[in-house]
Amino acid sequence: MTAAQQQDIGKFVVIEGLEGAGKSSAVALVKALLTSHTGHEPVCTREPGGTPLAERIRDLVKIADPQDPLCDEAECLLIYAARAQLIANVIKPALQRGEWVLGDRHNLSSLAYQGGGRGLMPLVNTLSQACLQGFKPDLTLYLDIEPSLGLTRAANRGALDRIEQQALAFFERARETYLQLASQDSSILVIDASQSLEAVHHDIKQALAARLVGC
Repeated sequence: MTAAQQQDIGKFVVIEGLEGAGKSSAVALVKALLTSHTGHEPVCTREPGGTPLAERIRDLVKIADPQDPLCDEAECLLIYAARAQLIANVIKPALQRGEWVLGDRHNLSSLAYQGGGRGLMPLVNTLSQACLQGFKPDLTLYLDIEPSLGLTRAANRGALDRIEQQALAFFERARETYLQLASQDSSILVIDASQSLEAVHHDIKQALAARLVGC
């Protein structure tokens, strides 16, 4: 493959983390860095969501209905339905056009939240294999934070959604799963999100710069 051909291939970069880890500011930073690196703004997505249908699914997942509580299995299925739509209609077409894609969450979230947090790892693995068929990000930046600190930060932003209202133990299990998976996959880089915003952004810049060499 020639250098010119290599430049025409899009890459998929994802920001992951628990509530309060600072994903929004990290996404804004990485978007600016990728724009500077490639000369074009990346296609930005979020999960669940990112397409008109997937955004409607997001509302079902995020908004609590006391009259019809969402069971764990239904939550998992809905999230994969939204992900399948996003991959098919946004992410893969953008990559095929040679564009870079920047995602606010992807499959690692399901492995951590529904797999680790909910205890549904067999279902998550089955859905991952069926819906993704090996598709994965080229790079994931996981913003690691102790759950109690992250939830305090999230609460200071305003009202918590249905997921953010889960018990602390849920997020502790999710974090443990995140870290375990990151230790097994070199495409997942762990960033200490408990630091100051300046320090976190410095680490993100350093990590991204090292991985962007040759891309």
